[in-house]
Amino acid sequence: MCTRETPPTTRYPNPQTELFLRLLRVSDQLDRAFHQLLRPFGLTHPQYNVLRILRGAGPSGLTCSSIGRSMITSVPDITRLLARLHSRKLVQQHRDAADRRVVWTCITLQGLELLQSLDPIVLEAPRRLLSSLSAQQMQELNQLLQRIVMPASPACDQK
Repeated sequence: MCTRETPPTTRYPNPQTELFLRLLRVSDQLDRAFHQLLRPFGLTHPQYNVLRILRGAGPSGLTCSSIGRSMITSVPDITRLLARLHSRKLVQQHRDAADRRVVWTCITLQGLELLQSLDPIVLEAPRRLLSSLSAQQMQELNQLLQRIVMPASPACDQK
């Protein structure tokens, strides 16, 4: 049975574990806040990311694999994500003339207009979400985060 006593202070086995869990929590909080900004526009964070990538690619567009490599977070089914954007007429797709297996995706005018309406909101979001940090603190944190080297895969060095 649970009681309403003061919970014991959490003990972490080491400082790395505490920092790692804190980074995961902060990342999740930022992701949720960004999701709330996109919700009125009917977009998920990965969908927004794809539109942003395609805007930067220009009129020639990109292949599915190129989009996947450019994503901020990995998406297990980029094809389905692109199909959703296509059904909303935010992207258009065509097969490569030389290799019919390759599908090129580019952003539509409707997709560009949606991004343009989101630009001020997305530009303001980091300022609002990180407002508790001074410019110097943000610079220091950014430098520290750049020093974290991520392994190539979770199974890295496990044999």
